[in-house]
Amino acid sequence: MVSKKGVSGMENEQTILIIEDEDRIRRLLSIYLERDGFHIIETDNGNDGITYAYEQSFALIILDLMLPGIDGIEVCKAIREQQTTPILMLTAKGEEANRIEGFEAGADDYVVKPFSPREVVLRVKALLRRSHHLKSTVQDKPVKNVLAFDHLTIDNDAHRVTANDVEITLTPKEYELLYFLASNQDRVYDREQLLKEVWKYEFFGDLRTVDTHIKRLREKLTKVSEDAAQMIVTVWGVGYKFEVDDL
Repeated sequence: MVSKKGVSGMENEQTILIIEDEDRIRRLLSIYLERDGFHIIETDNGNDGITYAYEQSFALIILDLMLPGIDGIEVCKAIREQQTTPILMLTAKGEEANRIEGFEAGADDYVVKPFSPREVVLRVKALLRRSHHLKSTVQDKPVKNVLAFDHLTIDNDAHRVTANDVEITLTPKEYELLYFLASNQDRVYDREQLLKEVWKYEFFGDLRTVDTHIKRLREKLTKVSEDAAQMIVTVWGVGYKFEVDDL
């Protein structure tokens, strides 16, 4: 069964896709999000969720981890193959391993059930603010804002990352983390500092979140340029920094 609300093709800045098999939770989230002016498209299974994500552009996707058939992890991975849309994952499992698995699949944030609908709305707005800020920099900054290195270029106006002239697709949080580190070369940040600077106070996660995003960044960069990936340096016992080899 699939239930749809909203209009196909509507402005994606106000359209959210909910992939959740529990009717009560879908209805509750829809009510609260619609009160804040969002349009909702919803489905109760992962296969339809992937189809909608491929066929239409959404501002954000709310995805349940425990879905019948294809689960939320596989849905998240499938969406990430084609989309960088922010993903907020819902899970009844509070174990750290499940949260890390979700981040490794490409989720940007998570909420553990049972949750407050107001908290979900706040998290949705926080993710959208960050995503909108990244997409609107070309309008906000008339001067070209580019960080250029020998093997890596970060065009903050276009929200575009290239390594050896090959474009790399990053999620909003992966991009923010890379841009923040690259903007502060040679400065070491511990995990708590990175959570504060990149996730702000809008994220209530654990320190392993940083490790997971660093791992994904390195993997994506390595596929194109090992030199670019090696710029993200682990300072053992402290945290991470962005280092450029001047030799």
